[in-house]
Amino acid sequence: MTVHQLSRRDARRIAVRAQVLTSERPGDLFDVVRRLAAVQFDQTAAVAPNADLVAWSRLGSSYSPKELTEALETQALVELQGFVRPPESVALFRAEMAEWPGSGPLLDWQEYRRDWVMANEGCRLDLLERLRQDGPLMMRELPDTCVVPWKSSGWTNNRNVSQLLEFMLQRGEVAVAGRQGRDRLWDLATRVYPDEPMIPVAEAERIRDEQRLHALGIARPRGLEYLVEPLDAGVAGEWAVVDGVRGEWRVHPELLGQPFSGRTALLSPLDRLVYDRKRIADLFEFDYQLEMYKPVAKRKWGYFALPILHGDRLVGKVDATSDRKAGVFRVDAIHEDVPFSKSLTAAVHRELRDLAHWLQLELILMM
Repeated sequence: MTVHQLSRRDARRIAVRAQVLTSERPGDLFDVVRRLAAVQFDQTAAVAPNADLVAWSRLGSSYSPKELTEALETQALVELQGFVRPPESVALFRAEMAEWPGSGPLLDWQEYRRDWVMANEGCRLDLLERLRQDGPLMMRELPDTCVVPWKSSGWTNNRNVSQLLEFMLQRGEVAVAGRQGRDRLWDLATRVYPDEPMIPVAEAERIRDEQRLHALGIARPRGLEYLVEPLDAGVAGEWAVVDGVRGEWRVHPELLGQPFSGRTALLSPLDRLVYDRKRIADLFEFDYQLEMYKPVAKRKWGYFALPILHGDRLVGKVDATSDRKAGVFRVDAIHEDVPFSKSLTAAVHRELRDLAHWLQLELILMM
């Protein structure tokens, strides 16, 4: 069994290279999505929506958000379970969709979901018929004929149509056909997803693990559970140990020993390079939390602080906000985790100017 001995720097460079954040930029949006395998679709726009910000971090100002909108409308890319993916990825989820709400003995919450959908079979058929006739449609254009309301202690309580659509999405009956502003457009899955054969669950999981590890470069074999898109590697790749870091890792062999040329980049807090806070603490020795849910008085770095990548290090955070009404991109603070050299300061300011230009906002430095 091969076990690769890596330094922290080796591991960081593998991760940065895998995430397409070296000085060699990718070709276009489709290249970005295919190499990352999945890009989280989150509409929080303190700076810009996550998928757009992820694309900008890789492509720079040559990227236009219209490209993503058009790609989703034409199904050149698909939005599946909250992530933008290549359309061929759908085949890797079809077997799970067919087994909804799960295979084997069901847990209580799975039984509740199954029974609730069965109790509202008439509403499910109404939604499918309305989409067949008039789709794609926004949720508010769809009828609520549920006879049993959805019960929840959270924000989904009594949101019958939205909850039923989510389960129908998981079942592979409906799909997101694009967006109208922040609203999803729903349609029949047969009109959105490519008609490709189902891949058995075990094989699909193996392929998804392989794709995920290729996009992450290096990951724990098992980690914290995340809905839909995990951050671990399963048995994909090969074993590795990292100097000074406890435990074992899985590394993608294609990314070993390649030359590295880094650059400076500003990242979304939801960027996959930094999303696993334990991994960036282990490999990058970087302390970060998304603070948008914290009270203002308890924030250290800002509501939606952007991690700063410089070469193979995460070196700080930018507290910045897009104020569309005022027409400005306001930078309230640049937090330096290490002392910035003149060249690093200049590089960060270049990225800020480029980001403001891409946002079509005036850059205002408040420091």
